[in-house]
Amino acid sequence: MTPGPGGRVAPFTLPLVDCGEASLEGLLHGSLAAVIVFWSGVCSHCRRYDNFLGTLASRYPGLALLAVACRKGESFADISSARAERDLAFPIAFDGERRIARAWLVEQTPRAFLVDAGGRMRYRGAIDNFKYPNDPRHEAYLEAAIESVLRGRPVSRPETPGFGCAIDSVYYDMPTPYARGS
Repeated sequence: MTPGPGGRVAPFTLPLVDCGEASLEGLLHGSLAAVIVFWSGVCSHCRRYDNFLGTLASRYPGLALLAVACRKGESFADISSARAERDLAFPIAFDGERRIARAWLVEQTPRAFLVDAGGRMRYRGAIDNFKYPNDPRHEAYLEAAIESVLRGRPVSRPETPGFGCAIDSVYYDMPTPYARGS
């Protein structure tokens, strides 16, 4: 099980949607830190962060990024289609069994983790407070944590509550109604 901020995170290796695989070790190799965002192709909250995730690595050189698709019921093909349809440029790995999501205690998407080069969790939680950047009440939780880690400083707010779409729910297993006239 992955501990809270300050503890070492559980390692992983997952298939990438494009091809190949991604691992925590690979992300951290040669990087100052890595952002791992548990993500879904159908979650409206995740969709809101498409541009943010697509530009994150270019805004923070030395930072690795990986989205981990983990919502129950989404297939590899679904994730690949969402990637193509929305022209997503960030790397996406597939955790179809939710093995890594469970180990990292993830219950909804998006859920962001910032891991330092030593494999220690420095931040987990929401990307921001779900206000748009031009809103004076906007708080960029993840970016503040990234800036602290990249400057070698402690993260002032290492954990924030998450919000978003459930990765697993009894509602995902409910039978569909019979077609009319059957």
